[in-house]
Amino acid sequence: MSVSAPAGAMIPVGPETPTVTSLGPASAVTSTSVAEQVGDRIWTITSGVSPVQVGAFDPVGRTVDRKFSLPTGAGAWAMTHLGTDLYIGLYTPGDLYKVDTTTGTATKVAQFGSFIWSLAATPDGKVVAGTYPDGGVHEYDPATGSTRTYGAAVAGEQYVRSIAADATTIYAGVGTKAHLIAIDRATGARRDVLPAAYADRTFVATLALDGTKLAASLSPTGTMLVYDTADLSNPVEVQTPGGDQYITAITIDGPDIYLGTRPSGTLYRYRDGALTRLGSPYDGAYFNRIFVDGASSTIRAELTSQVVDFDEASGSFTGTDLGQAGLPPAPEQAMAIAATPTSVLVSGKAGVQVHDLATGGSSRTFLPGEAKTMTPVGNSVYLGVYTLARLWQMNPDGSGLHELGQIGNEQTRPTDAAYDDRSRTWLISTEPDYGKYDGTLVEQHLESGAREVHRGVVPHQSVRSVTTADGIAYLGGATRNSLGTDPILPEATVVAFDPRHNRMLWESAALPDAQTYSDLVLYRGRLYATTDDGRLAVIDPATGKLVGSATLGAGQSRLTIARSGLYGTDNKRVFKVTPNPTGAPTVSTVVDGLAAQIYSYPLVTTSSTGDALYTIKGRDLVRIGGLR
Repeated sequence: MSVSAPAGAMIPVGPETPTVTSLGPASAVTSTSVAEQVGDRIWTITSGVSPVQVGAFDPVGRTVDRKFSLPTGAGAWAMTHLGTDLYIGLYTPGDLYKVDTTTGTATKVAQFGSFIWSLAATPDGKVVAGTYPDGGVHEYDPATGSTRTYGAAVAGEQYVRSIAADATTIYAGVGTKAHLIAIDRATGARRDVLPAAYADRTFVATLALDGTKLAASLSPTGTMLVYDTADLSNPVEVQTPGGDQYITAITIDGPDIYLGTRPSGTLYRYRDGALTRLGSPYDGAYFNRIFVDGASSTIRAELTSQVVDFDEASGSFTGTDLGQAGLPPAPEQAMAIAATPTSVLVSGKAGVQVHDLATGGSSRTFLPGEAKTMTPVGNSVYLGVYTLARLWQMNPDGSGLHELGQIGNEQTRPTDAAYDDRSRTWLISTEPDYGKYDGTLVEQHLESGAREVHRGVVPHQSVRSVTTADGIAYLGGATRNSLGTDPILPEATVVAFDPRHNRMLWESAALPDAQTYSDLVLYRGRLYATTDDGRLAVIDPATGKLVGSATLGAGQSRLTIARSGLYGTDNKRVFKVTPNPTGAPTVSTVVDGLAAQIYSYPLVTTSSTGDALYTIKGRDLVRIGGLR
């Protein structure tokens, strides 16, 4: 029997007759990562939405009075300008656009791989770019339209996260093992000018150059080095206080250097060897760019979704929301999903979209980071947040958001979470910071507030997935420890771990050549594990032995348990897994045609009553009911 439907429609398939209801955009946001001032306008561009929107903000009228979309790219981290021409470096793909700001016309002029991380203009009218994952340095000449590549800044490193240039030299800030490379523009000769004492840092993440003064930030210690380019051998160290790990923006203005830090979201000024705290617009503010208006001596900053002015006399900030100013929210790629009795939560960039099940409406709760995991427990929802592996708690309606703490231990990205009823413990799995090894299992004890971190619990891997039952944690490994590392092991493993006694019960390479166990679920006495290459392992949770397997598809899948059975999604479809006591489980398609546009791993969750699923179609949140 053949079934036809309009293009893009979801098709219920198989023995079940589900009902599919769209609840609107899963998550909508105005989120930016870069800004550049050209004349009297601050130009910025949205990230994570499609199509990306370029906007010009008028600081006097406090409106976005020019706006247009680009036909390619998922977002941007890089901008620079030459005269009235604005250059934008995109990611996915790494297209370079020139925008004539006098006419508003945009033209693609070059492409540098898949991801342009950084751009800078040279005094002789060229544009230099730093890229990922080749860790390359490239140059575009607007006069001729020609390009030049200088190759990888450092062999084996993937990121040129920051870049600056003067008449003779390109300065490339490299990670995941920090280097600051000075490249001779004429010959291509290079040397590392980062002192050996800072070689343990992960990134030279931000660069600013004015005349012969070069300022460079180091992650994850929130350190700034100030160089004289006439003699690069002896930089001055400036250490930000208070545990800040990142300097996300640096601007040099004569004798002053302004910098913005994270996670506190603080603006500082460095002058005559002294660092002065100026203030913070809000906790967790992310400074994309800092501007100094010479005529009015106004200090202004572009943040994730705001432009703020700083009044030094009062120490206060006045902000304009870019969404309200004319750069409205747009559907983004969702990152995590969770269901409570009253709401469905979908996380994205700098916030969580709260879908009210009673009214059908949605609202957004600001979050200084990206919730990679969301775990409802009772009347609360617990969030594992990237970056800095921060732990937060809020109410199901998005109110009452507050931070519980940071995982530390060189971890940056929560990957999965589960709740253990027996011990009232929230379990979080993590991936380490760029260039670091060994993920963790974290026990956050909800009654006492105590936190225990077990690093290296899945040997020589990051921990990608976690589930729990009867006080035992089951963990899925990933051979890639973090971005910028090479695998130590040839295949990933699944581990059973007893947190109470801090010991491994068993370790199993359940499926040959698996590189990541994307998800784990305990169902009817068996442990079900999905891999990143589309396989399903059925494991005896007592011994770790493989008792069955099946093929789910070609990529990653996420599983969830409903009253009527075990379900999953691979972004293309929702499927049901039917156990077989004597052999391989049966996998049947329930709903097809999802074409989900999500940020990372597939997203699916079960309603609090167990009678429906929530997942993503395109960029919309959908409810799948009628399951049996």
